[in-house]
Amino acid sequence: MAKLTSRFWVDAYLMRLRMFDIPAFVVAHGDDTGGAVLVKLSTLDGRAVLFQRSFDLMTGERNWSELASGADRDVDVSIDRQKSFDPDVWVIEVEDRLGRHLLDQEGIS
Repeated sequence: MAKLTSRFWVDAYLMRLRMFDIPAFVVAHGDDTGGAVLVKLSTLDGRAVLFQRSFDLMTGERNWSELASGADRDVDVSIDRQKSFDPDVWVIEVEDRLGRHLLDQEGIS
């Protein structure tokens, strides 16, 4: 199976979010071909959750897992830490009061 470039995946994800009227923004543009992607979900109440894509060695599947959660500023500290050792990382910020991020939908991993 061919692997999608990071840029292609990010563009497709942003388009899917727009279809559901969920605002999202690229806040850190990583490497177009192979940069890791982090998704920050801000519920606009001072709280946030940071997701990263992980690889399950037992099943060979990719899935999204929670990397950090809590106060918005604390999640931003986690993002800064990730960026300090991976300058190629993408960061997408999703803003939704209902907590929708669509990462759990089929075809997103």
